[in-house]
Amino acid sequence: MADCWNTDTGEAVYRSRDAVKNLRVKVRIERVTSTAALSQHLQQQVLSQQDRGEIELETLTSQSQKAGDNEEELVVGWQEKLFSQYEMELFQNEAACQTPLDRQYHTEVKALNRGKGRRNNRIFTYTDHDRYTNCLPFHQLQHSTDLLTTTKSSPTFLAERMAHMRHRRQDRRTMDSSIPKSKIINWEPTEEFVKSSHVVNNAMQAMHIMGDLGPSGRLGQKENECLLVTIKTDGNGTIVVKPDFNKGKDPYRIIMEGEKREIWRLIVENVSTTMKPDDKEREQNMYKDLYVRHKEYLTSLVGQDFEMPPAGVLRYLMNGEIVSAEGFEYDNLYIHFFMELPNNWSSLPFQSLSGVTQTCRTKTLGTENVAFFSHPFSFEAFYMIEKETEESIPQWPVLYFKVLSLDSWQRYRTEGYGYLLFPAMPGKHTMTCHTWRPLQTGTVSALRRFFIGGSPELEDLSYVRIPGTFKGERMSRFGFCTETSGCVTFNLHCIQQAKAFVDAAVMKKRRQKVFDQLGGFSQQGAVCTILEAFQRARKKMQEARESLPRDLVTTTSQLRIEAST
Repeated sequence: MADCWNTDTGEAVYRSRDAVKNLRVKVRIERVTSTAALSQHLQQQVLSQQDRGEIELETLTSQSQKAGDNEEELVVGWQEKLFSQYEMELFQNEAACQTPLDRQYHTEVKALNRGKGRRNNRIFTYTDHDRYTNCLPFHQLQHSTDLLTTTKSSPTFLAERMAHMRHRRQDRRTMDSSIPKSKIINWEPTEEFVKSSHVVNNAMQAMHIMGDLGPSGRLGQKENECLLVTIKTDGNGTIVVKPDFNKGKDPYRIIMEGEKREIWRLIVENVSTTMKPDDKEREQNMYKDLYVRHKEYLTSLVGQDFEMPPAGVLRYLMNGEIVSAEGFEYDNLYIHFFMELPNNWSSLPFQSLSGVTQTCRTKTLGTENVAFFSHPFSFEAFYMIEKETEESIPQWPVLYFKVLSLDSWQRYRTEGYGYLLFPAMPGKHTMTCHTWRPLQTGTVSALRRFFIGGSPELEDLSYVRIPGTFKGERMSRFGFCTETSGCVTFNLHCIQQAKAFVDAAVMKKRRQKVFDQLGGFSQQGAVCTILEAFQRARKKMQEARESLPRDLVTTTSQLRIEAST
């Protein structure tokens, strides 16, 4: 009698790249009570009493013949059909075979009877094609016998749905059209609702290794059938075994129901043929060759080099996001925006230079009301200067936007105007732009804005900064009344691409084109600020020189010549 038993009968999940048809499982069952114990007792009597050798030897011989019925060891392959004694008697009768599978089993049983017979006695299998796999309930397969003395655990929801998946697919019904669309979402689902509504689509094939643990001479009775091992697998190489392989641990214990309460010992081992080192190396080389060919195929599709713009052209890409707006007077905000391209900038014909966000309600966050838009937009432009002149100052594109609010009467109000200068430095930027709106003095305008909607608007949105159509030297906003409003937050991801970044020789030249300066110094910071300051200083020096008397300018030039000599 064994005193130690393996009490871990949970499922074990394995991953295998090999075909599941190569799986081999060795199952061994052995009775540890009743006849086996009597045989051991008789053997001890024979060894102690030698003078009664013939009688005791005959008794021992008869018991040893029966002892072979108390244990069995069998190697079972994946989906290998082994008939039980009950199935052998059932499928012998051709009249009982109704389905094509039954007739196939009838042919196999007749072949076994004509040949050497079946190689199994107590151990048999139910494959995935057998009707018994679906007829046996899941809880009966799990708990038909007490495979241990530990506390029984109820099957999980996933296990139940996997066991009844085929039945559920046959009984699947469409949604009742009488249910109003407003009640499609169930905010408080019950447990029964979840079990009846959720569907598991991962189909698995199952195989059950059974045992006929009835008394000797009474095999073939359905009540003595016991589930020994369950094996499941899917098409992704996942193999589920319950109970797990022993792997040198103590055997499992099976306690039969009834008056005798017989105890059986169960041992499960994985005896699949291991791959030889040469075959394993050959397989690894085959996988490497496959990966290399796949990489070459992808490279042929993508190409070796990036798509480069022509020489002398800067490609500017920006993926932006309007994150949020806060600090505005009214709720239900949305934003209109458009991009303005300065001189020497161009975009693709299908490039959209304007957009509008969704209407968003504000949420109180701290002391401010914040509207979270998370509205993405993309922009692509090209910079190319045709002729280099000293007066040319490269300008970056500008994003102009205005924030509006919408009330319940579908009336909108202008909440603020603002602009965003595109960053000259590539990378990620988080920028917050403050806004303002035109203000009309007087109480009447405030009442009109509150009750009727609408407010003073800018005819030209670029008036927020410097309009592109302005050609003068000075632009006066004297007398223009405005009011500070909220702010808008942007996330910008900028990319710059040009051949000047690749060719290091071009970057080292002393005299570069304006484009090269733009490309080379844009990585260091504000290019526009440096060039504009240089041009302003140069212009001031020219104005100061023109305002001086001509004689003084001549004298100054002579002094410079003498100083240089």
